[in-house]
Amino acid sequence: MRLGKTSSVEDIQTLGRFEDYKKILLSPPFAGHLDKPLAYWALPTDRRLPLAFLGRTLRDLLSTPLAELAATPGIGRNKMVSFVGLLARAAETDPAGLPANIPAPPNPAAACIAPGGGGEAPRFNPANISEATWARWRASVVRGGLAGETLGRLAPSLRNMTRVIWNTPLGAYTSSTLAEIRAMKTHGEKRLHAIFEVFHAADALVAGMGEQGHLVVRIVPRRIDRVERWTGRTLQRPGVPDPQDIFENFIEPLLEQVRTDAPPQVATLAEYRLGAAGPMTSVRQAARTMHLTRARVYQLLNEINDILMVRWPTGRHQSHELREKFLAETAGSPDAPDLRQFHAVVELFYPGSRRGAAGPLEEAFDPIEQREELLEVS
Repeated sequence: MRLGKTSSVEDIQTLGRFEDYKKILLSPPFAGHLDKPLAYWALPTDRRLPLAFLGRTLRDLLSTPLAELAATPGIGRNKMVSFVGLLARAAETDPAGLPANIPAPPNPAAACIAPGGGGEAPRFNPANISEATWARWRASVVRGGLAGETLGRLAPSLRNMTRVIWNTPLGAYTSSTLAEIRAMKTHGEKRLHAIFEVFHAADALVAGMGEQGHLVVRIVPRRIDRVERWTGRTLQRPGVPDPQDIFENFIEPLLEQVRTDAPPQVATLAEYRLGAAGPMTSVRQAARTMHLTRARVYQLLNEINDILMVRWPTGRHQSHELREKFLAETAGSPDAPDLRQFHAVVELFYPGSRRGAAGPLEEAFDPIEQREELLEVS
C-alpha cells in the first residue's frame, strides 16, 4: 500500500477511516485506551493481522503518519485494512466498561492468534474474545461483587465444567489477562470455555445495571432462587404445605437442577429415589433396576450431593431447618400430610453423612430399605 498520486480508491478510503478513528481515539474520553497495545483488540479468529503493529501502543501508532506505517516491512494493503479495523474496535469500546489499570498481555502477538475454544453456546463464542472483551468481563465481575462466587454456582451446566474448578472463585481469574489464562497449566480449551462462559453470563447481567446505594442484586441459579424464596416464606409462616405445593416449589426445581447438571444416569437415579415417575425406590431396588452394584449407587448418590452443595451452598441448613419445622408441627397429628417424599429429598440432596465413604456402606435413613430387610428376615 502506497499513499500518493496513484493511490487507489481503497487506499484513500483507508486513509479516511484512519483519520476518523484517530480523531476519536485521541479525544479525552479514550485517553485510557492509548497506552494499551493494538493486540488488546485482536481476536483469535482474526486473519491477516498486522503482526508488526500488535505490540505497539495506540499512542505510538496514532502519532505515526499513515504513510510511514504503510511502508513498514511486511505490511501490505490487506494488513493495513486489518489495522484500521482494529482501530475501529478500539473506538467502539466504551472506556467506562474497562477497568482503569489493566496490564498488557505478556506476549501480545501470541495472545491474539491462540486458538479459540471448543463448541459454541447460544450467544457465546469463545473464539470471539479479545483482551478488551475479557477486561470488560473482569471489570463487570468485580463491580458486581461476584469475585467471591464460585464458577460452579454460576455455570449454565456443571456437565460442561471440570469438577476441579467447581469451587474456584471467579476472583481467581480477575487479575489475569487473557494471554496469562491461556498459558496456565491444565487450562485446556474445555476448561477455558467453561470459565469464559461464566464470565460472559455475569457481564451480560451486570454490565447494564446502574448502582443504588441502598440496594443490591443477587445473582443465583434461577431454580435455586425459586426454592430459596419458597423455603424462606414457608419457614416464616405456621403450618405445613400440602404435598403438591412441596413438590412444585421444592422438589421439582431441585430435581430439574440435577437433570441440568448431572449425567443422565445420575439424574435417573435421583428420579428413582424420589419417585418422580412412580413409587420411591430403595438403594437396593435402584441398583437392581439400573444393573449397578450398591456401592456404585452410593457413589452416584454422593455426586448428587456434590452438585447441590455447589449450586445451593446454604441448602443443607435451610432444608434441615425446614424438615425440623415440619416434624415439630406434625408430631402427634392424626391428619398430618404425607411427607415421605420431602424427607427423601432432604436425605438425597443433603444427607447426614457421606454414603459409602469408607469401610461398610453407611445406611442412611431409608424406610424402604428397612422394610425390605425386615421382610427378608421374616
